[in-house]
Amino acid sequence: MYTAEEARNVAAFEHYHSAGNAGDLEVFGKAVDEAFAPDFLFHTPLPMGTTGHQALKQVWETLLRAYPDLHVEVQDVLADGDKIVARNTVTGTHRGEIHGIAPTGRKVSYDEIFILRFADGLITEIWGVVDVLAQLRQLG
Repeated sequence: MYTAEEARNVAAFEHYHSAGNAGDLEVFGKAVDEAFAPDFLFHTPLPMGTTGHQALKQVWETLLRAYPDLHVEVQDVLADGDKIVARNTVTGTHRGEIHGIAPTGRKVSYDEIFILRFADGLITEIWGVVDVLAQLRQLG
């Protein structure tokens, strides 16, 4: 059973997650603006040139351009105090360039784990581990 804080955090995560699966950058962008603190930290090894909301929106724009049918299936969500851990499986069909690879039309499936930290009901930090190697192997 979740505490009230944990339940609020899980609801915010589910709102953000649902928007990601909508396949619509406008819907996703609105959810990011609602669920994330304005100065949130996005810890990623990806070279971006931007931070915060814009960095997250840029990642999703790249993903949706490469995989227009992108779907993130949440396998597990664990909430503990101000943090949530989500283990996900991502699927999609490679229809646009990603990682320098031209569209192949291949279906991909890869795993990821994210840790989200919350304050006052807003996501303030994200750390992620994405199985990019599995993605690249499937793309050839």
